[in-house]
Amino acid sequence: MAMASVLAAGELAHDADNKIISNAGTAPARTARSVHLAWSAPACETFYNEVVVEKSAHGSYFMACGWQGGYFGIQELADGKKIALFSVWDSVGAGNNPNDVKEENRVEVLYRWDGTAGTRFGGEGTGQQCKKDWPWEIGQTNRFLLRAFTEGGKTTYAGFIYDAKNQQWFHMATFRRSASKSGGLNGLYSFIEDFHRNFTSATEARQATFQNGWVETKANGWQPLREAKFTASNSPTEARDTINAGVSASGAGFFLATGGDTKQQTKLQSTIKRDAPSGSAPKDLPSLQ
Repeated sequence: MAMASVLAAGELAHDADNKIISNAGTAPARTARSVHLAWSAPACETFYNEVVVEKSAHGSYFMACGWQGGYFGIQELADGKKIALFSVWDSVGAGNNPNDVKEENRVEVLYRWDGTAGTRFGGEGTGQQCKKDWPWEIGQTNRFLLRAFTEGGKTTYAGFIYDAKNQQWFHMATFRRSASKSGGLNGLYSFIEDFHRNFTSATEARQATFQNGWVETKANGWQPLREAKFTASNSPTEARDTINAGVSASGAGFFLATGGDTKQQTKLQSTIKRDAPSGSAPKDLPSLQ
């Protein structure tokens, strides 16, 4: 169906049946676009971040701590169940079948918290993941810590998640794989993803604030995350215009939004900056010991 060739500022593209237009220019869109914050940060040994979910829907991933070797965050599954997820990719992939990866190239599991589910995954590269039932709530501050160190040609990654109700950190899992050339944590990013992809999900809004982010290096200690580049996926089946990002109202972080009636105000590839924080990195962060 034809769509209007000219859109007013802030107006969303719809077809004649008022369905959200996809990137391909044909309606309806199957899914909301994935939106990302690519952090301006050095390669580091520690990555701390917080995410506050403001809007969610079934089939949503709010990923707080991502790097070139994996990611760590919270999800609302297609049935509404809520979990925490920590994943690390194999050092050498073999397509999308985890069973095709040679044993020496697979992620090793050094530790997994009791009550978590651990499994190898495929379909988007291959690797090892750890899942835990985690009934997070809208408006709740979810805290994540990722630590890494390299020795003997291998890098170890330990993920910790904070239980706000019991005011306690939990060590979710520790994985190890062959080290990259840079080692440690690099290419840091966060994102929101719609993985339900059932057409209805494109009409549902997802929004979260990523705040109080810090990285630690051996050379320079703790440094705040003050800048990020706004990017998005570009599949032809995704909603085209319903994305946005910016500095949060508090000034302590950055928000991402996608789907539903979201209206884009920040251009893709823009670098978003916030003021330097007045405080320091949290003092209660757990160690690997």
